Amino acid sequence: MNYHHLYYFWKVADSGHLTKTAETLHISQSALSSQIKQLEQWFGQPLFERRGRKLLLTQAGYIAKQTAERIFKEGEQLVEQLKNGASSKDTVIRIGHASTMSRNFIEQVISELMKQPHARYRLHSMAHHQLLTELSEYRIDVALANTEVTSSDQQIWQSKLLARQAIYIVGVPGYPISSLQDPQLKRQQWVLPPENTPIRGAFDMLSTEYQWRPEIIAEADDMAMLRLLVRDSGALAAIPDVVVRDELQSGLLQRYLQLPNVYEQFYAITVKQPFPNTAVSALLQRFNR
Repeated sequence: MNYHHLYYFWKVADSGHLTKTAETLHISQSALSSQIKQLEQWFGQPLFERRGRKLLLTQAGYIAKQTAERIFKEGEQLVEQLKNGASSKDTVIRIGHASTMSRNFIEQVISELMKQPHARYRLHSMAHHQLLTELSEYRIDVALANTEVTSSDQQIWQSKLLARQAIYIVGVPGYPISSLQDPQLKRQQWVLPPENTPIRGAFDMLSTEYQWRPEIIAEADDMAMLRLLVRDSGALAAIPDVVVRDELQSGLLQRYLQLPNVYEQFYAITVKQPFPNTAVSALLQRFNR
């Protein structure tokens, strides 16, 4: 396979425009088109289909683009690392985080990052499945999530436990609650994470054990939303106290009890790369226990 042809294909696939790509690469449109056709002949199937003036990837083209992306992105990383090495002054760390995570916890991670000299960061909030896509396509360097990811045959993930936060019963001040057996907990209004989450599963087991009959008035998988709900509704919540750190400090909310053996886990997820971002490695080292 001619890697010059693959490179030209990758550039066209990325832009979606033959003419613009030809101008950027300083070659004629006919020469660029000819080299892509040679690549298609080598593969034995078309990589693009034309719709008007647009070039759309075929299924084979999409697969080829993904592979080319990895090849040339890793090549760019190789050049950057071997050329600049430790002398590179400004390091950009691209961080993705699950949109449902506590902003206060993310702030703790960022505060560690900001202690590193010459480091800058870009922060992107997205759904959990998007994090893995962005990692696999090298669009972010590290993902922060509250769900662990295991390795598979298709992709080797590296999942590092950053922190484990205890879960507390939290609410507005004034509840006469002193233990999990307290009658006040038998019938209370609650705002909770949805049923498919570890915190909710643990809460439901405790409800059965202590014969609580909770009235669940709201569910949210977003910790920021749970923070607002418990603050404004007067209901109780089962959440990590880092989520409502400011409200606890100001006295708007009160931490009543810790739920036994129930924790929220926070992970940093990376994908194995031949030339990983050294600033990310340095950041994660700060969380070694």
